[in-house]
Amino acid sequence: MRRITVSSVIMGSMLVLVVAGCTGSSQAEKAYAPRVDPADFTTTIDNEYFPLKPGTTFVYEGGAERDEMSVTSEAKKVMGLECVVVNDKAWEEGRLVEQTYDWYAQDKKGNVWYFGEDTKEIKNGKVVSTKGSWEAGLDGAKPGIVMRADPKVGDVYRQEYYPGEAMDMAEVLGSNESVRVPYGSFDHVLKSKEWTPLEPFFFEHKYYVRGVGPLGNPRDLALVDVKHG
Repeated sequence: MRRITVSSVIMGSMLVLVVAGCTGSSQAEKAYAPRVDPADFTTTIDNEYFPLKPGTTFVYEGGAERDEMSVTSEAKKVMGLECVVVNDKAWEEGRLVEQTYDWYAQDKKGNVWYFGEDTKEIKNGKVVSTKGSWEAGLDGAKPGIVMRADPKVGDVYRQEYYPGEAMDMAEVLGSNESVRVPYGSFDHVLKSKEWTPLEPFFFEHKYYVRGVGPLGNPRDLALVDVKHG
């Protein structure tokens, strides 16, 4: 799925907290140095909240938007390790508007890492922008974690890190939510707040359930189907 969509406005004290956190971001950015040893990673991504089994396609819809996140059998080498390639396509009013290849790997502890993306914005069938593309290990970009092995309420972590381009972050807000999406109704759902310091006035909530994966957001793009090829 597309990483961050501007769908919720931060109000009141929450806005103050986010802006305050951004003012000291330069020092935090310099300190961010994730350790990556290729021997610690695998392309078998079986984290219960974020499983990426080749042949699986997650389908999301909301309003005039549709998103298909397809797990391929292809691999991309990044920072000396193999990553699973996920083909993410987005449509608006039936027209393809974005085509992205995302690169994921899982460490021995079960954390799912995000190592970059090759993204293309499309208009009238033509690529008009590749803004947002990045690859860990190049031009100062570093990998982040999209889902922890054992997420706990209060956990805050970077999902990606490419200064000025891709800096999504997440915070675990709950682990016992009840959520209904077109694909089904679920209890004991993990709820996260995801945002980027590049647009500190906005954030979105996302939901994940064990054994299924990302449910999206019922108020925005929500899971309507999971196809197993």
